[in-house]
Amino acid sequence: MTLPADDGFSTRAIHVGQEPDPTTGAVVLPIYQTSTFAQDVVGQTRAGYDYSRAGNPTSTALELALASLERGRHAKAFASGMAAADTAIRAMLRPGDHLIIPDDAYGGSFRLIDKIGVPWGLTYTAVPIADLDAVRAAVRPTTRLIWCETPTNPLLTIADIYAISEIAHDAGAKLLVDNTFASPYLQQPLVLGADVVMHSTTKYVGGHSDIIGGALITADDELGESFSFHAKSMGGIAGPFDAWLTLRGLKTLAVRMERHCDNAEAIADLLQSHSRVGRVYYPGLENHEGHDVAAGQMLRYGGMVSFRVAGGREEAVKICSRTRLFTLAESLGGVESLIEHPGLMTHASVAGSSLEVPDDLIRLSVGIEDIDDLMADLSDALN
Repeated sequence: MTLPADDGFSTRAIHVGQEPDPTTGAVVLPIYQTSTFAQDVVGQTRAGYDYSRAGNPTSTALELALASLERGRHAKAFASGMAAADTAIRAMLRPGDHLIIPDDAYGGSFRLIDKIGVPWGLTYTAVPIADLDAVRAAVRPTTRLIWCETPTNPLLTIADIYAISEIAHDAGAKLLVDNTFASPYLQQPLVLGADVVMHSTTKYVGGHSDIIGGALITADDELGESFSFHAKSMGGIAGPFDAWLTLRGLKTLAVRMERHCDNAEAIADLLQSHSRVGRVYYPGLENHEGHDVAAGQMLRYGGMVSFRVAGGREEAVKICSRTRLFTLAESLGGVESLIEHPGLMTHASVAGSSLEVPDDLIRLSVGIEDIDDLMADLSDALN
């Protein structure tokens, strides 16, 4: 379904690509749980589909919705965020190319680039992504991509998307923005100059901790065609049921993100005033180094909060085990609140590297439970 460009976010999330089924009138998009499609004449498909690795109507609906919400023209859904990341690397880079990454990037992205990309022939430089001079200084003649997270995972650093896009384009490179922490509701990097947006749709887009998925979105026709070709050729595509669950989550993204933000703001304030907390990382706080940039490019500041505690690693680990409602688990972006120790969990792969995270750091994915209950739970764990 094509909607006017000025229709609101939630309207597009609910309707784009999701018109009632023409055969039965079903309001909810069917799950096309099929591997292949009948052809009446050799080489002539009924609706453009021949084999689900190359395309499936359920996945197409998700891709149309994601492209609309990110203000792109092309989207491709993948089996995981890392499948999307790998496809971006294969499609956009070649052996001998150089890329720039944040020095506090997600551990899985770092592992992919450092352990798989480097043996393939890539080189990279890790820089503080909020420091434009450092980004500019890292550019080489062989730089083809700046890989950006904003907010970053787990230190919630804010990158100036527009300014970095200018640095990339002046160097003849592309800018990819991992928009997982912000979600399309809070931030649309393509509008700010990025060439590609990447998501782990496992997180806020799906929103219920029941699927694994990823996506790449672009307004560039050549990149869009390349992503589709690589997905078909490499096979890391989203299955129809996962695509359907992700699309269902997408419909409530706006209302969920508002509640995530409300709760995270209250949790950040609580932590900032607590005697056992050393530093709070949340872009909604006025003392956050990237607050002004975030205010200019984000609708609100998200549901992720990180903080450091007095007592070091041992105390951080104990706090993670003492919560009742904050579940000790990896991942993020679901309706339930999660707590984790990045150094020993999600970011263990960067130990010993320039991306190593502080060992007294705790990361929270603040859910949509009643805020009084969440605050009491966290206070009890800290005390």
